[in-house]
Amino acid sequence: MTSKVYDLNEQTGKDMAQARATTSIKVGVVRDYLYNSAEEWRARSSIVQVLENDPVFDKSQRDFMSRTERYTRGMALTNRIYELQEQNNWSAQDTSIAIATLDEQLPIHLHNVAFQPVFNLQGAPSLVEKYGALIASHGIFGCYLQTELGHGTNVGRLETTATYIPQTQEFEINSPTITSSKWWIGALGKTATHGVVQAKLILGGKDLGPHLFFVQLRSLKDHTPLPGIVIGDIGPKSGAGFGPTDNGFARFDHVRIPKEQMLSKFAQVTDDGRYQQPPHAKLSYGGMLYIRANMVTGGGWLMAKAATVAIRYGTVRRQGEIGPDGLEKQIISYPSTYYRLLPILSHSYVFIQLGRQLTKAFDTMAACLAKGDTSLLAEMHATTSGLKVLVSSTGVQDIEVARRSMGGHGYSAFAGLGRMYNDYLPSVTYEGDNFVLDQQVVRAALKTLHSLFSSPKPDPSTLTPSSFYLRLLIPPVSMPVFSPSIEEWTHPTTAIVLLEWRAALVVSDLAKNIKYPDASVYQRVSKAVSEAFVAKQVGGMIDDLKTKLPGEREQTAVRNIFILYLLTTVETGLVDLLSFNVVRSTSGGDVTRTLRVAIRRLCEEILPEAIGLTDAFGFTDWELDSALGVRDGKVYEALWNRAQQEPLNKTVVPEAYGGSIRPMLLRGQKQAGVTTDGKAKL
Repeated sequence: MTSKVYDLNEQTGKDMAQARATTSIKVGVVRDYLYNSAEEWRARSSIVQVLENDPVFDKSQRDFMSRTERYTRGMALTNRIYELQEQNNWSAQDTSIAIATLDEQLPIHLHNVAFQPVFNLQGAPSLVEKYGALIASHGIFGCYLQTELGHGTNVGRLETTATYIPQTQEFEINSPTITSSKWWIGALGKTATHGVVQAKLILGGKDLGPHLFFVQLRSLKDHTPLPGIVIGDIGPKSGAGFGPTDNGFARFDHVRIPKEQMLSKFAQVTDDGRYQQPPHAKLSYGGMLYIRANMVTGGGWLMAKAATVAIRYGTVRRQGEIGPDGLEKQIISYPSTYYRLLPILSHSYVFIQLGRQLTKAFDTMAACLAKGDTSLLAEMHATTSGLKVLVSSTGVQDIEVARRSMGGHGYSAFAGLGRMYNDYLPSVTYEGDNFVLDQQVVRAALKTLHSLFSSPKPDPSTLTPSSFYLRLLIPPVSMPVFSPSIEEWTHPTTAIVLLEWRAALVVSDLAKNIKYPDASVYQRVSKAVSEAFVAKQVGGMIDDLKTKLPGEREQTAVRNIFILYLLTTVETGLVDLLSFNVVRSTSGGDVTRTLRVAIRRLCEEILPEAIGLTDAFGFTDWELDSALGVRDGKVYEALWNRAQQEPLNKTVVPEAYGGSIRPMLLRGQKQAGVTTDGKAKL
């Protein structure tokens, strides 16, 4: 009896079509929810259409390019973006969407998210008036020079100096040592004409710590570095990540700039060299917090891409057991696969919504800062620090988990996730090393705990959203013992309260053992604190579904995604919860088993909607640029077609044959006593 032969390539298309037919949700409704409105989706979609139909933005050759070619291409993309902005009358927001859509690590990012916001937030009104329009129109190209060869996170120990010279009313920027060289600065290597330089302010021989200075780096006539400035590119990065970005170095040899080019909206220096302190020591944090706030949204959308590619591939890839239909099982149907991928989907949904909330909160804080009101600054700093760590760490892990779920093909550059991983990996280091930020989050938590209990009558109304979990420690403390059933685990309140108790208890425990804590305590406590905050926000997202997301099926699907986030977060925190006896097994069985069964059942309920929930992100094939994530599901055809573009395949016999392969073969044949026709010599 002969078995039926299936065309696996055709089957992939059928499997994808069937998965879409199985989805019960209205994809467009969920998509509008993710983009905050149908109008925002349509605006973005029209921009994407312009880009993917423009030959300048063709991505078919980028995996084969050298680093120099990638940089050159990146600048061509950037130039074309601003041509299109002018041609299509795009707003600044439209252009930001276009750049983000490109899926390229371009030097312009550093101008837009670091240089320009810092300049506008901290420059004196007269300086902003002089250069603001030029910066906004990209008549000059900027970068942010903070990190040095010898110091990164420890900004207080930066070595570059800015010495004030009262006689000429100038600052002298100088790099006194090799380790004071600015290093890793995006857009500095070959692109930037100007920069905001972080340097120690020296007045009358006294070091007043790091301040910011607006410095021209290159000539606007021929792009050569100005006298006294040595600039270059630091070279390739790990895994070829950030290829289009010219991370650079700079050394300053007693470079003079006018006094007016100190960013002096807050801290100032008088003409005779006296220092006027800012009203708040951390007013200069605004630019940094802006970048961190945006990292939450960006991380969410990146995880959305990873989830989309891996879930689509898992839907059409068949491997292993053969079913009654004679086909191998779809790998997404294996628990070991969907247990890895669906939590990534949940992370993306949560962080996209969370990022939107955080951006609104930042805008409110920035408006207050502009009026000199710093009341929201500490809360924003604590929140963005914790979320930067949580989102970047989660994203790096999720992208790699998604890639590995796709087996051998996932290692191909054509899968797209290797490229994504290499570009996102440094996010755990830039804008504050995660391990250092963990310490800042914990210090803020301990400070709030101490402040709360320094009063004879602790008042929970004094707590901010990021520290609201500490209310649980206010006497009389009545810590419940949780032994949830499978059904009870799916109630959002169960997980939210558990995660809040976990945060409260680990912070309290650290306060008691602060003289000699364990070595991993800062990472553990920071994670618990941030996850408690996010859990509370997820509870609000679930409550808002009835008003923000039309349709019962759609609400159920997204609610399940949010609950999956909560339950898998509890699962990762079980060590703490069990250690503090917050969750406890009963005669009915292991409490951790009921949690894991609840997670599995929830995954099984989400699984039929997975393709619909990923389609709701609205990514085109051009955006994903992944042979394994193509919308029609025909992954094998896509892989084959891409392989034909490999430059090595342009010739049947490689160039290396004459110089290396043939001599090696002849030498081996001679040693083995075999002629070139394969016959042994007699």
